[in-house]
Amino acid sequence: MKIIQIGTGGWGKNHTRILSQLGVLSAICDADLKKSKEYGEKYSVNYYDSLDELLKSEEFDGAFVVTPTSTHTQIAKKLLEAKKHVFVEKPMTYKSEDGEVLVKLAEKNKVILTCGYIERFNPAVDVVKKYVKEKKFGDLVMLEFHRENRMPLHIKDVGIIYDTSVHDIDTANWLFDDMPHVVFARAGKIRHEHEDFASIMLGYKDDKVAIISSNWITPKKLRKFNAVCTDAIISSDFITQEITIEKDEDNETIQNEKQEPLFLEIKSFLGAIEGKNEHIVKSQEAVNVTKIAEAALLSSLKGIPIYLDLK
Repeated sequence: MKIIQIGTGGWGKNHTRILSQLGVLSAICDADLKKSKEYGEKYSVNYYDSLDELLKSEEFDGAFVVTPTSTHTQIAKKLLEAKKHVFVEKPMTYKSEDGEVLVKLAEKNKVILTCGYIERFNPAVDVVKKYVKEKKFGDLVMLEFHRENRMPLHIKDVGIIYDTSVHDIDTANWLFDDMPHVVFARAGKIRHEHEDFASIMLGYKDDKVAIISSNWITPKKLRKFNAVCTDAIISSDFITQEITIEKDEDNETIQNEKQEPLFLEIKSFLGAIEGKNEHIVKSQEAVNVTKIAEAALLSSLKGIPIYLDLK
């Protein structure tokens, strides 16, 4: 199998490392030729500063798009038109209508299109998903997410909702196995061009709710969530992958064997290309996350709840 990667900045260097480790990285493309050359030489693969040139010169099976959000649509479209399997880092597109176009193009050309909602592959989330599915602690009623950190330096074109909150939006949808019908949000900016703090409430059927709080204001890195079930509260740490279960006065702590979620996510995509029945984020699910993010921004702007009817 041959896999190429477009974009090597910020988060992308981790994809390059893992793809090389798995022995499938065949070429790199970055608009910054100096950076492209650096990674091409480091991993002994061909390198380009033009996707068009790469498409003319390379034979490959799939591609990772790890570039700024504003460039995702144009790049993914070229790859899908070339009938390549495509993994796009989150969010899949800036505008949901562009995402719908990509979904149809992937279906037309019978190729895989997925998106990097990495927390699905975090053992701390996977265990909670199993508990919820088995109803081990009763029904899941409420989810509470909390993320805080300084703004990543490589993020230039979006705010915290598109960069950070989308992870928790997708995780909430996955854990509830449902899509919200209403979104209410408040967001603002203190230190950055785009919004750098946000609180989002997602309403699901049967009065179930997810509350997502994110900020780029505080210096401490924190990524946690609580799953409130009828018989217990399950608290998970995205970073340490530790889980605590609180039921009545009995607390239990579960320490998973720590694994790298990105490694698991990439292996899953490669397995899907090989035809294995792998768990990957469906392209329409990724579009729905963008629609919810759009609704959150609109809700904050207008100060009203936004009602949705998602597929």
